[in-house]
Amino acid sequence: MPIVGNNLEIARCPYCQIDRPNLALHNPFETRDAMSGQVRLWGIYVCARCGGVVIASASQLNQEAQEIYPLPLKVDEEIPSTAKAYLEQAAASLHAPAGSVMLAASSVDAMLKAKGLVDGSLNSRINKAAGSHLITEDMAAWAHDIRLDANDQRHADASSLLPSAEDARKCLDFAFALGQFLFVLPARVSRGRAAASGTAPITSV
Repeated sequence: MPIVGNNLEIARCPYCQIDRPNLALHNPFETRDAMSGQVRLWGIYVCARCGGVVIASASQLNQEAQEIYPLPLKVDEEIPSTAKAYLEQAAASLHAPAGSVMLAASSVDAMLKAKGLVDGSLNSRINKAAGSHLITEDMAAWAHDIRLDANDQRHADASSLLPSAEDARKCLDFAFALGQFLFVLPARVSRGRAAASGTAPITSV
């Protein structure tokens, strides 16, 4: 964990995903529990690039952080390697929204292909995924919104507007949610059932 000092040194800003962000300390303060037994020093850090706020706590200043909020984005290992690589690059490219949208859409595309939906356009495969109950109808509707944004960029539609940072974040949120729904949660359920039946040790989720 990083040190709670005048600057918080983390790999990427949880908001704009810039590499090695400049997170300067603002307004440190101390809290105690009801019995005054646990004392925590909290530092509020502001990203110089995007203005996002990160909060970290330690026992005292210049000590290792005990808690950090929000946590940096992490792509789960259960997501297939190609989709995972696209998703990691999409998260790292939030500062370049058009590129991030295309990478997130490519991750969605790779996830569907990993589930056997390889024929036709992305639009048709989304419909097939909903029709076979691989995803819900609401997820399909959300996916179509994301796909259209990415499609505009890939085909350089002269009438389309470049995506904003908010558009890129929405696209990334969907891709993360789809990965959780298709791969991460089923893997956790399988581990939980195995642990409950005594056929496997309980592991961290």
